[in-house]
Amino acid sequence: MSNQHTGLIAILRGLTPAEAPSIGDTLYDAGFRRLEVPLNSPEPLKTVRLLADRLPEDARVGGGTMVQVEDVDRVHDAGGTLVVAPNTDPAVIARALELGMEPSPGVATATEVFTALHAGARALKIFPAPSVGIPGMKAWSATVPADAQFLPVGGIDAETLPGWLEAGAAGAGIGTTLYTPGRRADEVRAAAEDLMRIWDRHHREKDQA
Repeated sequence: MSNQHTGLIAILRGLTPAEAPSIGDTLYDAGFRRLEVPLNSPEPLKTVRLLADRLPEDARVGGGTMVQVEDVDRVHDAGGTLVVAPNTDPAVIARALELGMEPSPGVATATEVFTALHAGARALKIFPAPSVGIPGMKAWSATVPADAQFLPVGGIDAETLPGWLEAGAAGAGIGTTLYTPGRRADEVRAAAEDLMRIWDRHHREKDQA
């Protein structure tokens, strides 16, 4: 799993099943391949199922705010493949891996980083990102296995994303900058395209270095 393929994750808190087709299509067309539906959204499992069934095979859809093992089973049954959590729970990570899903537990301390890694996770969600900061991520990066990936979440937008990518982040979770309940699809598209331009430019420059 390369850093480039991890990429940007759309955090779609509050997305309804009615909005899911248009928002999902818009994000996919703009280049997003990972979509997270937090479980405190309206009818989240129905939305996960709609997106998983609708989007092409290279898209990965899953749940967010997954804090119980039962959440993993429910999202898996709905067709989800991503397990995103605000915390690190080895039991949630283990269940996700058992079902062939990709866990992204939340980490805010070095202890949580290594707890998540020892449980088998490799894509670690830095949350809340402003509290850890880029210096914190860089310090952790010097001590973790080469295949570990950090994904900052919280306060990530077109202004802050470049700094995180330059510091070695494998991607980022994008929330309200990208989507808020009721936001029009054309507004979501504009925000998504701006973010993907930053992502693509970073990797072009990285490849040329």
